Amino acid sequence: YVCPDIVKEYSKYDSEPKKWIKQYHSVHPVTKQPWQCDVAYERFLAPEIFFSPEMYSSDYLVPLPTLIDDTIQSCPIDTRRGLYNQIVLSGGSTMFKDLDRRLKRELKKTVDKRIQASYKASGDAAQTVQGQEVSVNVISHPFQRFAVWFGGSMLACNPEFLTVARSKEEYDEYGPGIMRHSPVFAGI
Repeated sequence: YVCPDIVKEYSKYDSEPKKWIKQYHSVHPVTKQPWQCDVAYERFLAPEIFFSPEMYSSDYLVPLPTLIDDTIQSCPIDTRRGLYNQIVLSGGSTMFKDLDRRLKRELKKTVDKRIQASYKASGDAAQTVQGQEVSVNVISHPFQRFAVWFGGSMLACNPEFLTVARSKEEYDEYGPGIMRHSPVFAGI
């Protein structure tokens, strides 16, 4: 699950370990040896990589909310409000409990901070021209685990797909470079 505050979560586990630390017992199917596994901080630290990647590796320093915000900010200005309002989660890694709430909270903080900085920078003009509040909405749905597969299958069902798809024979003849020049993206 995704915790709202990692410091509070640590203190919760430290104050009542018997309540929060889960123990799993089983027998190895081949060796028939019994084994035990305690799962504690791992329950909330696993999805924390989305929000604090520097905890795990110095190679990846950009958290998911910052990545989403930077991506939306790189889009045309007239589309940003709609993009902030329609952030859709898809894929198995988005199935962590409360990921949508935390992502929405972090994004809203970033957006509000940017708006406040803009008001402060514009001085008196901010008092006369006030924009509407930017709505941040993260959509979590029951089919998000299969959304990528579902989208791919819808694309493959399209009759035009066969005209732009590459065959195995073409791939074998030209190599991986053939995939870099897809007719699907020719119009973009």
